[in-house]
Amino acid sequence: MGAAIVDIVIPVFNARDDLRRCINSVRLHTPAGDHCLVLIDDASTDPGIAAYLAELAAERVPGLELLRNPENLGFVATANRGMALRPDRDVLLLNSDTIVTAGWLEKIRRCADSDPCIGTVTPFSNNAEICSFPLFCRDNPLAELPSIGQIAAALATRAPTYPDLPTAVGFCMFVSRRLIDKIGTFDAETFGKGYGEENDFCMRAAAAGFRNVLCDDAFVAHVGGRSFDDRRLAMMAENARRLLARFPEYSRLVQDFIAADPLRDIREAAWARLNSAPR
Repeated sequence: MGAAIVDIVIPVFNARDDLRRCINSVRLHTPAGDHCLVLIDDASTDPGIAAYLAELAAERVPGLELLRNPENLGFVATANRGMALRPDRDVLLLNSDTIVTAGWLEKIRRCADSDPCIGTVTPFSNNAEICSFPLFCRDNPLAELPSIGQIAAALATRAPTYPDLPTAVGFCMFVSRRLIDKIGTFDAETFGKGYGEENDFCMRAAAAGFRNVLCDDAFVAHVGGRSFDDRRLAMMAENARRLLARFPEYSRLVQDFIAADPLRDIREAAWARLNSAPR
């Protein structure tokens, strides 16, 4: 009997080129049959998105499901729609500006299956705050790094240890159905259209006895680099205030993790392998 199907949920809002690159990488590196790819268009204003989704629909891609919000709901409510779509499946929330690598989903699922207390899983990335590689808590531009395939291979040459994290990072976030059944989905009422919702979710997960872990043998690139206008900066500040009002210990947990940097040896060993390998 094969492994249970995972819903890979990608909220979509404009950025057609990013989305096309993401989907191409998922189709290349994710075996058919073990996942359903759910694209939820959050009322994109770029007509290129509708054209690209129509192109995918015409291809009749196996396991592909295309949905559209009638109005723009924001990331949180769109992700919640994806998580609620099928109540018997684990979910992997994936940003449309990511690029996956060979074996990514298999590694993340193996991590999730290693302990029933694991609620969320995040892989390494070039741009993922506490899960960033090679430099911690930095955006490491892809143009300045070896190929993402080489990075993924270097991270996969050692046995993974699945270290605990204070929070998942939302660019690529596996969520177990056990956890959703226990604590529900993101808090859209408090966090609106986004920022802080995954941190709140992970704190609720920890309070319910679940672990948030790093899949330290997997790598998913994150292009990121979005600019933030004054409105978004204000939203981020307000949601940070709401998060800390609910979990005042959150800031200390993250700062202690950053100070200890328990992932340093893993990053440095992989980086040394990359630098010793022929380019």
